[in-house]
This record gives sequence, structure tokens and C-alpha cells, in this order.
Amino acid sequence: MSMDWDRIRIFLAVARAGQLLGAAQQLGLNHATVGRQLTALEEDLGAKLVERQTQGCTLTTAGEALLKSAERMESEVLQAGSEISGTRAAISGTVRIGAPDGLGNYFLARALGKLANQHPDLTIQLVPLPRTFSLSRREADIVVTLDRPKQGRLIIKKLTDYSLSIYASETYLKQHGAVKSLDDLDGRLFITHVEDFVYSRALDYAAELGQRMKRHYECGSVVAQMEAVRAGHGIGILHDYAAVQAPELKRLIPATRFTRTYWLMSHPDTHRTARVAAVYDYISETVRKAKAEFLGS
Repeated sequence: MSMDWDRIRIFLAVARAGQLLGAAQQLGLNHATVGRQLTALEEDLGAKLVERQTQGCTLTTAGEALLKSAERMESEVLQAGSEISGTRAAISGTVRIGAPDGLGNYFLARALGKLANQHPDLTIQLVPLPRTFSLSRREADIVVTLDRPKQGRLIIKKLTDYSLSIYASETYLKQHGAVKSLDDLDGRLFITHVEDFVYSRALDYAAELGQRMKRHYECGSVVAQMEAVRAGHGIGILHDYAAVQAPELKRLIPATRFTRTYWLMSHPDTHRTARVAAVYDYISETVRKAKAEFLGS
């Protein structure tokens, strides 16, 4: 039985969004059109694929089975499009990268801007947010994560280790006194993350200092923490590769540092496309060249 690719594409969007409206917005289609096309696909196949409920959609057993086949079809379409469009030297299309906000804002933003400038037909979507991204649901084509996934059909490589240190601004130190040891941190205002929004166990480095500095100013992103420390309001744990870009920041207690790891991932179905492979390789190589920066050397 032949299947209409447009209907399969709509089914994939509904399966990943978990709702008709979200799929419609993603595809740039009318909500009713998505519903009609999904119904038509179910009639073509003679099986109910999606349970439609007021709070969203869930796949039936038949829908789960079709999802695997549909993703294979999608992979073949993407691969064919890549081969037709030519060599890597002329990569085109859209590639979305999901990354932690620290890496995204303080490194990838400028690095990927250079790549986008080199390829007029390539659209890079950088999404630097303090959250995780799902490759299987196509929330991104390439993801940088703080934890190495233990399962899943993914292409994974270690991107780099990176270090974090304790920082305060020169203005803060002049107003509140020098910090020579951990004991000097007692009673200071700690600029740190919001525990409710912690999305990775790799972000647990703040726990010990949080016990010493019981006065907290909690910010939901790395950028907000950086700006609050730069403004002289307190002491924070910042990424060394980001802090080096702000000369008003001073590293405190150099013996106390934290090391974590970034992992680079893509999905096998899209990794074979020229545009995704090119961006993946570019991120890997650019970070490799900046290794000293990431380790605070």
C-alpha cells in the first residue's frame, strides 16, 4: 500500500507535538486541515492512529507502529533531498541546535554566526535554553547536553570538558571586602540557579557553596546569573569560558573549581543529511580548537 508523504508528514508532526494545534502551528497549516488529513490517513490505512482528547493526542498501538515506519520514510526523504541539493560545499536548508544557555550564548552564538555567514542558503536556528531537547521528537537536529544518554538510537560524542569557578566583580569586592578562602564566603549573597528549574544532575556544583552562603539570589538562566554577578550584587559560580569575556570579573579561591562535560548528539535519521553533518562537524571542530578556553587555561 502506498502512503501519501504529506499525510505522513502531518502524522509525524502530531505524534511529536502531542496535539493537533501544536502540529498545525509547526507546519504552518490550519488546525482543521491537520485534523482532516490525519483522518484521511487513518481511513487509507483502515486503522485508528491517534486518540484525540481535549488535553492532547496519544498514539494508539497502530500509531506507534506507524511512527517507526514514518521516521524511516522521513530519513529517506531527507537523505534524498540532501543528495539532490549537491555537495557539502553548498549546504542548504535549516538546522536547529538545542544547547544549554551558557554554551549557546557565550560560545555557539558567535561561532555559528560565522558558519551561517559562509553559507547563504543555510538557516541555522540556535536555541540556547536551560532545558533538555528531544531529538526523537525533532525538537532539534543537533543537541548539546550535560548528561550522556544511557539509551536511545543516537549519534553521541564527547564535545569537551569545561570548568566553572567562583567569581565576583571588582566593584563588589571593593564594597564588601576581599575573598581569600571559603570561610570568607559565609554570609555573602550567593547568585545561583533556581532549584525547580534544574534539568541536569551536572548542575549540582552549587550545593556546597549554597550551604555557606544562605542568602540567595536565584536566577533561572546562566545569562541572568552572569549579569547579576557582573553588576556587583553578589558572588556566583560561572563558566570560565564565559567569565573571561568580562574583564570586571575576578576569579576567587582558584583552588576551588568544578569540571563538567558537554556531549554532542544528533539523530541517525537526520545526521546523514549534508547540512546536519556539516554543522555537527563544525561545532565539534570549533570547540576542539577552543579547548584551553573551556578549561579556563
